Amino acid sequence: MTETMPHPATSRRVVRPSQASVGETLQIATRVVVPTVAIGAVKRRPLMMALAERLQIDRSAIRLLQGLRRHHGSRPLRLAVPGRTIVLLLSPNDVGRVLAESPDTFTSDTVEKHAALGKFQPHGSLISRGRPRLERRRFNEAVLDQHRPLHRLALPMLARIDEECDRLAAEAADAGVLDWRRFERSWWRIVRRVVFGDAAADDQDTIAMLDALRRSGNWAYLSPGRVRVREALAERLSEHLAHAENGTLAAAIAREEHGTQVHPTDQVAHWLFAFDAAALALTRTFALLAVNRGHRQRARSELGAFAEGIPEELPYLRACVLESLRLWPTTPLLLRDTTVETRWGPETLPEGTSFVAYTPLFHRDDERLPFADRFAPEIWLDGTAAADPALVPFSGGPERCPGRNLVLFTVTSVLARLLRHGEYRLVSGRPLYTGRPEPATLNPFSLAFTPAANVTAA
Repeated sequence: MTETMPHPATSRRVVRPSQASVGETLQIATRVVVPTVAIGAVKRRPLMMALAERLQIDRSAIRLLQGLRRHHGSRPLRLAVPGRTIVLLLSPNDVGRVLAESPDTFTSDTVEKHAALGKFQPHGSLISRGRPRLERRRFNEAVLDQHRPLHRLALPMLARIDEECDRLAAEAADAGVLDWRRFERSWWRIVRRVVFGDAAADDQDTIAMLDALRRSGNWAYLSPGRVRVREALAERLSEHLAHAENGTLAAAIAREEHGTQVHPTDQVAHWLFAFDAAALALTRTFALLAVNRGHRQRARSELGAFAEGIPEELPYLRACVLESLRLWPTTPLLLRDTTVETRWGPETLPEGTSFVAYTPLFHRDDERLPFADRFAPEIWLDGTAAADPALVPFSGGPERCPGRNLVLFTVTSVLARLLRHGEYRLVSGRPLYTGRPEPATLNPFSLAFTPAANVTAA
């Protein structure tokens, strides 16, 4: 009989870990961990992403973990890894416990994450502990307006977003296609203008340096740190922050008091990293709306209730973005290490135990979720998603991403402006079909759209 005990943090029951065999551990390594590393956990590799879509590797990984759960039960699964205690989570309630008890019992400052993110943000909040983490987290929450649906600077931000989207729509109309290359170029102009100001709009070198460090971060501790590039990036970010323009995050930083341990340039480096993941969500959401007429019409109807140029939360469009992140999470692995000996059922796990949650399993679990493989933005509006502790596109608990609302505002504002310009048809291959289950893996770099006949602006 499985031994259980109640846990006060989640008011649910937790169970003692099970033990995976060496063979099962090797299967998890080859079908879950290795593909994630190959695609690029810190910076996606387009060629590997294309191969992953062709092979639908996320589906293979999900099926493997579902099979292990049927065999072992939903209790955590301790892997057969010499020299370390690594536990794979198979229950949404266990994911909820780990997130709820972070950062005190479970820290995001894991060995692997520190080695990867430390390449470009050695003083980042996610790879900090103790007082430095508290100060950095407070700084991030304050500058990013974590607790506001709309940032205090939403109005000047929206003006910059609309201007860039108008430029993008005109370019797509002239070229007859809107592809990843155009999306990415416009997106980074938006991000640089929102973060630093108009003078930084064309500063591609900053992003190039960040990308080089992120590619190094893909290899974590297997790759040496590129100290000169990191120093050059920090210097460039400092220059931009020193010339903060009104209505930008840089201006918000200038007004925010902080201690010497905060290192604002490292926090900004993480924001840029997060904005890159947001670009993937933007393109995938645009594709979902392009092939789902009913959802697209509802989004356009929502736009019709608001005037142009005024920041709005746009709940339905925001739900569409969250749903794309459920279908294709940009953070496939949630990692936490224990900071103390931890009781798990009748067992005590040692300090430094690594807990791993493979988010596609919990987001696309067709053995548990009736909407697992369909585009269902309504779950983010009717309380269904909020009731599930493992549907966490922006992580969860006290360490939920402080930039969640800002990212959602930026992405939905881009989508809204493009939808106001007219209709777009998905023309790249056939990864998505109306009325069919969504693919487990979707390569955003291959998506391309053709502007259709213009429609009346919403």
